[in-house]
Amino acid sequence: MAVDKSTDDSAQGDSNDANTRVQELLKFVKVKGKPVELTGEIKIPKIKPNSFINVKPQLLTALEPLERLGYPVNGLVPNWKEVFLKKMDEILKKYRSVKLFLDICVRCGACTNKCHYFIGTADPNNMPVARAELMRKVYRRYFTWQGKLFGSKYVNGSDLSEELLVMWYTYFYQCSECRRCSVFCPYGIDTAEITMAAREILNSVGLVQKYAHEIIDKAQNIGNNLGMQKNAIINALEFVQDELQETTEIPDIRVPIDEEGADVLFVTPSADFFASPHIESLYGYAKVFHQAGISWTMSTHASEGGNFGLFIHNYGHMKKINKRIWEAARELKVKRVIGGECGHMWRVLSSYSNTMFGPFDWLDSRYPRPQHICEFTLDLLKRGALKIDKTANDEFVVTMHDSCQVARGLEMGGTKYGQFEIPRGVIRGVCNRYEDMPENTIKERTFCCGAGQGLLGDDMIATRVKGAIPRMQAYSYVKREKGVNFLALICAICKAQLSKMFPTYGIPMEEVGGIHQLVGRAIVLGAKEGI
Repeated sequence: MAVDKSTDDSAQGDSNDANTRVQELLKFVKVKGKPVELTGEIKIPKIKPNSFINVKPQLLTALEPLERLGYPVNGLVPNWKEVFLKKMDEILKKYRSVKLFLDICVRCGACTNKCHYFIGTADPNNMPVARAELMRKVYRRYFTWQGKLFGSKYVNGSDLSEELLVMWYTYFYQCSECRRCSVFCPYGIDTAEITMAAREILNSVGLVQKYAHEIIDKAQNIGNNLGMQKNAIINALEFVQDELQETTEIPDIRVPIDEEGADVLFVTPSADFFASPHIESLYGYAKVFHQAGISWTMSTHASEGGNFGLFIHNYGHMKKINKRIWEAARELKVKRVIGGECGHMWRVLSSYSNTMFGPFDWLDSRYPRPQHICEFTLDLLKRGALKIDKTANDEFVVTMHDSCQVARGLEMGGTKYGQFEIPRGVIRGVCNRYEDMPENTIKERTFCCGAGQGLLGDDMIATRVKGAIPRMQAYSYVKREKGVNFLALICAICKAQLSKMFPTYGIPMEEVGGIHQLVGRAIVLGAKEGI
């Protein structure tokens, strides 16, 4: 049969035009976010349609990381509609929860004012139900029999178009997957799963976010989110050890690296190696291990605890990053694995590791699963194994930000609500003064810091400033009413975000820090206590 070359050329031209249009519509424009006045009150805003429609993250265009990650390298693929629907069909069959959530939402509105991005931007597309509706309309059009037979207008659906792609890329990257909306949903719909599925679909057609995927590429191929080579890691940790020995005047306090036979493999975000306020927690970890007399080691192979694979609904990427930890644990012959202060690291380590690489029956039977550093430290405090001088923190009135991936992820320490009570137990164990923020802003109802799930890049600074509003208002309330002057955190992203947002909102950056920064200040080093 003869090929109609003119038709073929026309189709190719249409594909090129579509790619050009989408690339132009997604062209990055830096938008500044303006902080609001801190009154201590979280107000639900009047709707401002499309107020944040121009805020989009940068696209990844570098060929090598795109190839390594298995994504299209030339932008929008020519047959993007076919690829889009094929990937969506695959997700609906593979992840039954996504299909269920698309089916059962009745658009009651219980979630509309619960999202920090809606509260901050007033853009109605940042209502969780409206954001999910972007996918639900495609679902009704292409995956229900009514939509297949009668088309979009009869099912309130959406036909695939370049404009729709742009809306998806815009608003599914103004969601930090914090899952606060799911707490208030009467049906328990997890909107974060819809966001993650949407991002995977966008990736499949060639619209790949730069920030998160550059980090995923580094973590898989180098071993950490910052792309630090082995020598750089060793130098950074040796510097930390030198600083500890100098400031404590204890020559045998150490930050061990790649030591086979240690009892504990300790994994923490790579930001802890040098960035402030992260590094102060690393000082605290080292002091705890030293004073408890427990042998531990860090690993240059598994030098990163954070796992951005979680953010993009890609089990394969998440598994590759997580695999390094268990390879190092076996190679170093440790008895248990402990994770540092990082929200998404803890969720992946505690919730997904066992199904990916378990069971961990080769670890010490007393510690058959990964532990969080807070449960480890609290156990030592309760047993009197650490000598503490609480007055070392008397300059602070402390409050705590519950990181969303911990608060709405898995319990901690094998106890109900342990993820709330264990970190607070550590703080109270090393500080004399502690105050909680308002009840509707903490624990299972905690607000996100405003930069989770791949939105920490400077390209999303406007969204970060607006998304931080609920947390900043809650903190300013206890600062004014109860004299609070320190916000304790257990997440690297929260530390990075809020240490920048505090000065943006006129509060000193020094009022942000890790829980183990407080532990490190209060712990009395010297003669070992009984363990």
